[in-house]
Amino acid sequence: QVQLVESGGGLVQAGGSLRLSCAASGSIFRFNVMGWYRQPPGKQRELVAVFTSGGSTNYADSVKGRFTISRDNAKNTLYLQMNSLKPEDTAVYYCHARMGNYYWGQGTQVTISS
Repeated sequence: QVQLVESGGGLVQAGGSLRLSCAASGSIFRFNVMGWYRQPPGKQRELVAVFTSGGSTNYADSVKGRFTISRDNAKNTLYLQMNSLKPEDTAVYYCHARMGNYYWGQGTQVTISS
C-alpha cells in the first residue's frame, strides 16, 4: 500500500517562502508520475508541478519562476520550494503519485496573508 505524507504547510506573509515535503512509503522510483496539486478554497484541484514519466517537469503557468519541484530518491521524498508567495497561492496542497493507480496524500494547508 502506498502512503504519501505531506508536511511543511503553514501561514506566511505575501512574499515569503515555504518548502513542502512529501514522504513516500517505499521507493519513489516506482512511480511513473509524481508531483503536487492544490485546491484553493471553493475551487477545483489543480496541477502545480509534476515530474512526468519521461523525467521532465511541468509547472502551472501561475507558479513558473516561483516554485521548484525536486526529489531526493535516497530519502523517498518529494519537495516543493515555494518562493515569492502570493495570497492566491492559498490552498490545500496535495502530493500525488501514479503507478498504475493514483495515490494522494492527506494534504497540507498553505495560507498566504496579504
